[in-house]
Amino acid sequence: MASSEERRFEVLRAIVADYVSNQEPVGSKAIVDRHNLGVSSATVRNDMVALEEDGYITQPHTSAGRIPTDKGYRLFVDRLSDIKPLTSAERRAITSFLDGALDLDDVLRRSVRLLAQLTRQVAVVQYPSMSTATLRHLEVVPITPARLMLVVITDSGRVDQRTIDLGDVTTEESVARIRDVLNSKLSGRRLTDAAARVAELPDQAPGELRDALVRVCTVLVEHLVDHPEERLVLGGTANLTRNVADFPGSLRQVLEALEEQVVVLKLLAAARNPGAVTVRIGEENEDEQMRSTSVVSIGYGKDDMLLGGMGIVGPTRMDYPGTIAAVRAVANYVGQILAGG
Repeated sequence: MASSEERRFEVLRAIVADYVSNQEPVGSKAIVDRHNLGVSSATVRNDMVALEEDGYITQPHTSAGRIPTDKGYRLFVDRLSDIKPLTSAERRAITSFLDGALDLDDVLRRSVRLLAQLTRQVAVVQYPSMSTATLRHLEVVPITPARLMLVVITDSGRVDQRTIDLGDVTTEESVARIRDVLNSKLSGRRLTDAAARVAELPDQAPGELRDALVRVCTVLVEHLVDHPEERLVLGGTANLTRNVADFPGSLRQVLEALEEQVVVLKLLAAARNPGAVTVRIGEENEDEQMRSTSVVSIGYGKDDMLLGGMGIVGPTRMDYPGTIAAVRAVANYVGQILAGG
């Protein structure tokens, strides 16, 4: 890049930094006073004119100052050479807060609370996707002589349970045999691979178990294999209301969109690889209701296996380096915890 372009980027960076921290349009004098750019106020003004012509900054109303546009934030984020590292205190807080978790539900609830506190934005975490999971164990528990509970435990720590009406009474011994059949054929298999095997089980079973196994397998296919439910944990929504001015006329739309699970899942859809951060700014968001927001998302998982996505939703005026660092750190710890679980 030519030196004048580098200098213009430094001016843009100064405008982003000041506007994010003060929420006030930034003028050339403030940039010269606060940032050691080594150039005159007139040079900064000329750079601001060039940045405005290129669509990186804009002048709100009749203010003398400028604010970044979505395009300006995008250039700033794309050129973040180093992400602000978390302090050792922040890292210790993440570790101690997440290490106390009891199970998967608790890990994800704590992750959302932690992300919302660290970033002061809305945090969202997706439960591990059933489609990438491996069956660790299937438990069959008699509730009454004619009703069972099926508990499916995956390698990601996810637990799903369903009740099954058998239509006839069965014995404890038959329940134990059903449990053995399910685990011997399905345990250790990917859920996507298990679907075909589930359908075959009743035909291979002894006659006296066949009716019960048909009912068990029907529930297993319908609820846990063919239609894996995508579950989300959301937290910190009240953080958006701290600065209503960041969402001129659209805060209600944003809050309504966040209530729709499908919209939030789309926000996390870009998270394809564990550890890779995706930043979508303003107009880059597919959903029209979310165009006044930025979304910082990441995949979490074990090694190269993606288990789910997590991220934050906030105004385009956000501390991108700090937010990216927090999202990356929490995703890393959650991946480690689930790998050890």
